[in-house]
Amino acid sequence: MSDLAHPDAYRVPPGGPADLAGRDPADRSWFPGTKKEGRRLTKALNRRLEELQELLWAEHRHRLLVVLQAMDTGGKDGTIRHVFDGTNPQGVKVAAFKRPTPDELAHDYLWRVHPHVPGDGEIAIFNRSHYEDVLVVRVHGLVPEDRWRRRYGHIVEFERLLTDEGTTIVKLFLHISKEEQRERLQARLDEPDKRWKFSQADLAERERWDDYQAAYEEALSRTSTDDAPWYVVPADRKWYRNLVVSKILVDCLEALDMRYPDPGDDLAGIVVT
Repeated sequence: MSDLAHPDAYRVPPGGPADLAGRDPADRSWFPGTKKEGRRLTKALNRRLEELQELLWAEHRHRLLVVLQAMDTGGKDGTIRHVFDGTNPQGVKVAAFKRPTPDELAHDYLWRVHPHVPGDGEIAIFNRSHYEDVLVVRVHGLVPEDRWRRRYGHIVEFERLLTDEGTTIVKLFLHISKEEQRERLQARLDEPDKRWKFSQADLAERERWDDYQAAYEEALSRTSTDDAPWYVVPADRKWYRNLVVSKILVDCLEALDMRYPDPGDDLAGIVVT
């Protein structure tokens, strides 16, 4: 794994455009190996991620926030299931941000988010996130434009607060094509064990594809920073998506240079009988 380069090409440069239209959702240029080789490498990365998560929990000094965003059927659930398989649920938590409740709507839009950020030793995964308030809110016109536009600045400052206080943030946009979305939606209709996932509302949202792409383009471009970068992960191929995400997270945790803490007591000479 050490000779596999970090997938920096998928990172949105601070101040630069996300360029979604110019990024191929089926790209696999970073890893030209076969699907079988990619899956084997992902398993090795998963084992390393398990080790690093245990170390993160033991050291209890760092925190990791993983933000997952995607169009409908983009693979957020599948990414969590495959990439974090085997990690200790004691130190990994998932927060899914759906339609706000009346109580949440009565507060500022970040009020419901802050309680779910990770504590020392934890990994928190946001399945959708505070970015919904510059995405779905924008596309559906739920608040005036001047209001949601101010939120880009709020979000950058909120994430700066987290990073200043010791949280490492990795933001992943799972980039799929419109044709791939069509195939995945059709599969939900055709396969009996997937029909529960289908909603006619998905079709209404699909009609707003271009509006969502524009919303994502601006959100990613305006909020990718050195401390809280966005990665546009090609996600038409699920195995490749999982490989890229696993590599990004392993490299991120390895860069923290963590160490197991010394025992609090002198253990020399102790024998358990």
